[in-house]
Amino acid sequence: MINKLRSLPGYALLAVWALFSVFPLYFMAVSATNTSKDVLSSKMLPGTALFENIAVLFSTQNVVGAMTNSFLIAVGTTILALTVCSIAGYGFEVYHSKAKDVVMAILLLAIMIPFAATMIPLFQLFARVGMVNSLWAVVIPMISTPFLILLFRQASRSFPHDIIEAARIDGLSELSIFARIYVPTMRSTFAAAAVITFMMAWNNFLWPKVILVNNSVLTMPMLTANISAGYVTDYGVLMLAVLLSSLPTMIVFFLLQRQFAQGITGAVK
Repeated sequence: MINKLRSLPGYALLAVWALFSVFPLYFMAVSATNTSKDVLSSKMLPGTALFENIAVLFSTQNVVGAMTNSFLIAVGTTILALTVCSIAGYGFEVYHSKAKDVVMAILLLAIMIPFAATMIPLFQLFARVGMVNSLWAVVIPMISTPFLILLFRQASRSFPHDIIEAARIDGLSELSIFARIYVPTMRSTFAAAAVITFMMAWNNFLWPKVILVNNSVLTMPMLTANISAGYVTDYGVLMLAVLLSSLPTMIVFFLLQRQFAQGITGAVK
């Protein structure tokens, strides 16, 4: 009983912190049902303007096209990034070479280079190959990232290497070892990497804004920014757009939250 009483302040602090964390989501959801005037007056209760906001949003903005583009970019980036970075992380840890640490150090140095420094050369490169306004131009720069390679390499250090040797003795090829043994064993790391990559690709704004110069090719973050850039902003419609833009990432995180926690901590089962 005494231990429970001692833990009450901690639980109370966590409860207050949880309320502060959930409040922006609540206000966003409530504001999507209110008019712009109600949002500006900080109304905290659900309103009756939801269907009106939906009608205005879908009649003035290409929401379906933007959602489709964001979905294609996020899913394509996630699949390709997990494939490339997992193979790279697996190779850095499993195969022994004197130069691999040097190559890894060079990759880690790339994290220190801000994207703004490489944005103009990237745009010139894609412009020369005729990929401006192409969704592939958004996906390709995000396929291989030093962070994901490092994540898979660190997770691979807890992977039982004896299994690899046993599989090689049994005659399995390196590709079969990776696909049939490594991938199922490291599924929590794959889940964590998938959540991170999907969220980054879905919420990416700067590079799509630069490379997708035609307004007919929009992503959800770009569409939301366009709503707020007008002379008169309907904040009820804006909050609805933000809510729709946030739902996919929230769904992916809630579906994979347990595997995400295991993958971040490096747990291998």
